Amino acid sequence: MNHPRAGQPAQAEDLVDVTALVDAYYDRVPDASNPDQMVVFGTSGHRGSSLKTAFNEAHILATTQAICEYRASVGVDGPLLIGRDTHALSEPAWTSALEVLVANGVTVLIDSRDGYTPTPAVSHAILTLNRGKVGTGSGGAGLADGIVVTPSHNPPSDGGFKYNPTHGGPADTDATSVIAARANELIRDALRGVRRVSLEQAGAEVGRYDFMSRYVDDLPAVVDLAAIREAGVRIGADPLGGASVAYWAEIGTRHGLDLTVVNPEVDPTWRFMTLDWDGKIRMDCSSPSAMASLIGRKDEYDIATGNDADSDRHGIVTPDAGLMNPNHYLAVAIQYLYGGARPGWPEATAIGKTLVSSSMIDRVASDLGRRLLEVPVGFKWFVPGLLDGSVGFGGEESAGASFLRFDGTVWTTDKDGMILALLASEILAKSGKTPSQHYAELVERHGDPAYARIDAAANREEKAALAALSPEAVAAETLAGEPITEKLTSAPGNGAKIGGLKVVTQDAWFAARPSGTEDVYKIYAESFRGWDHLAEVQAEAKDVVGAALRT
Repeated sequence: MNHPRAGQPAQAEDLVDVTALVDAYYDRVPDASNPDQMVVFGTSGHRGSSLKTAFNEAHILATTQAICEYRASVGVDGPLLIGRDTHALSEPAWTSALEVLVANGVTVLIDSRDGYTPTPAVSHAILTLNRGKVGTGSGGAGLADGIVVTPSHNPPSDGGFKYNPTHGGPADTDATSVIAARANELIRDALRGVRRVSLEQAGAEVGRYDFMSRYVDDLPAVVDLAAIREAGVRIGADPLGGASVAYWAEIGTRHGLDLTVVNPEVDPTWRFMTLDWDGKIRMDCSSPSAMASLIGRKDEYDIATGNDADSDRHGIVTPDAGLMNPNHYLAVAIQYLYGGARPGWPEATAIGKTLVSSSMIDRVASDLGRRLLEVPVGFKWFVPGLLDGSVGFGGEESAGASFLRFDGTVWTTDKDGMILALLASEILAKSGKTPSQHYAELVERHGDPAYARIDAAANREEKAALAALSPEAVAAETLAGEPITEKLTSAPGNGAKIGGLKVVTQDAWFAARPSGTEDVYKIYAESFRGWDHLAEVQAEAKDVVGAALRT
């Protein structure tokens, strides 16, 4: 059920008290006996609110020290690039990190303009500095790595802190498990093992890197900006108050595009946002409620786009359809890129998708005759393929993706919402059709899937059991009237554990995964037989999972 004010402008009572938030960052000390107050790395780093003692100075000092020790242990001694987004807790955490990094003798590079830095710009910078050097994994002398201070699209009260190793993408569990364990050890020991200098000393010793120019100048290598310019595509880009705000203005000016920054305002309360589905302020560019303002202006532009706070996600708005479902746009982007728009990509270049993304992608891949790489949830699984060029496009159902340069080499190994937004304009410029018109053609060819995600209650023990399920635990042979063709607890693309279950039939599927933060498990489901059939799939999914957990 949506909140009654979903999609409506935020009011004074919806806004976070920024002063209280920042004060709590410095004043509150985590309780080492409370697991909710310790460092936990999810798919995109450690996140939490200082008001809940889940993202405070102690967390960042300890995590940064742990990163320093980890990178030293694997032989990384090149520069560390650090960026931040526009959340209120990002600058305090950024300064805390600088004090520890410099104290540990790390060569630190910050933005040369003292501005905000999108996640893809940090990934791009790491890869740029490491290009041509030996070693592409987590280790290697002279190689650069990075930190991005961001909780992504999370509400204004949250902070986030994520580590990108030398491959430029999100750190894998081989790194984050070590970092989190060491950080929590330091917290339990009252930070006695943390090295730290004053902010004044740190500021005097850091180096500078022009993230924006390096990224913006390189864009023609990955998107056909000349075609967009020549076609005169009218673009409205909404940074949603996030780190891409200066980048969009620079992209328009530098490349001569008819581009308007719809809202250039930055405010840590995000008072200009419309409320998300649950009544919270959330910079989710895939949410119709959060994007209501831009959707209301869809007729002013040929293509309108939104990004979340660190610009690794994208939202595409067209005059004929409004905000596109992320799955729909991923399918269109894949059809376009692999359908002739990138002749420099080798024929063997695979299409990457997470296992909870739409099966429309499977049908598009089959029609194109391309190999499909289906991986668990988390963009980290696409990093090796993007890095060596064996995966041309990697995308998640949550509106995150990246793809290769025209020449088939790596662009970023983290999600890049800006190039996905620009690609929508390239598609219009080169084909004369909006991405939503292209999706209508895919529906005519492949069918019209109904897709949704719901939650089901589960306690901590049940969530642990779900994450450890084997296919043999699933006794059901049919799902919503169709024979089950696959029962998966490992991803078919790489054999990695999915931390849950996926059940597939000819026309439908569901995937169940435990939530990392709530007493629920998430059920993703899709049917090519309509919404009524989808409801049957969702209902039976609960029965299938429940029976498996009782075995």
